[in-house]
Amino acid sequence: MTPWVQRLIIANIIVFFVQLTVPGATAYLAFVPRYALEQPWTMITYMFVHSTSGFAHIFFNMLALYFFGPRVEQRLGSARFLSLYVISGIGGALLSFVFARDYPIVGASGALFGVMMAFARFWPRDLIYFWGIFPIQARWLVIIYTAYSLWSGLRGSPSGVADFAHLGGYVGGMLYLLYLERLAGARKFRQVATAPGPAKDAMLGNWRNVNRASIHAVNKEEVDRILDKISASGIGSLTPQERLFLSNFVPPDDRKPS
Repeated sequence: MTPWVQRLIIANIIVFFVQLTVPGATAYLAFVPRYALEQPWTMITYMFVHSTSGFAHIFFNMLALYFFGPRVEQRLGSARFLSLYVISGIGGALLSFVFARDYPIVGASGALFGVMMAFARFWPRDLIYFWGIFPIQARWLVIIYTAYSLWSGLRGSPSGVADFAHLGGYVGGMLYLLYLERLAGARKFRQVATAPGPAKDAMLGNWRNVNRASIHAVNKEEVDRILDKISASGIGSLTPQERLFLSNFVPPDDRKPS
């Protein structure tokens, strides 16, 4: 389990037990769109509050975080994963403020739907076993959830589910991912435009010469993740394990330091 996935699960469980033991805690932390301006902190705290009528609500939300979160955190990095989570949750609150102002909202679903959006964007054809039985590609799962949430939300959410919080999570997550992609593209352009030439690293040599076309599909995803990490945070951000893994794909003639 990755660092922030673990911390978020622990935080949600702690808040759940606070709800069970402290009278009025749920009402103080839940998000009521109509009172958003009077209680702005609830746009964040509602993500950690769950229904206390049973354990199903928090259990399935934490199960989804455990399933989807680690790969997304590994792909984005911990800081950006946390930003994705919080921004998606705030997106859920904002869309609810516009379209569902009278209904109190609790639960991590808005934030989790942003994480699911990221998962489907990075690994769209990965199979997800719905209810542990029915295989469905991640991209289709997001599309179906989006269509259902929109349909249900426009009908007034008769099942009592915060449909617009889900949709807002998707919107917030997608906007944040697009921002990161644009930022990464601009950074790559600046690096190419200003770099004097491909510098060599003691272990990796000219790591820019990695030939992705020759990498087996089993390893290509991890190589892409490491190269994205270098583009975003520099080669110094790699762990020793990542440096060793990437060195396996640098052409032999480029491995010697200059």
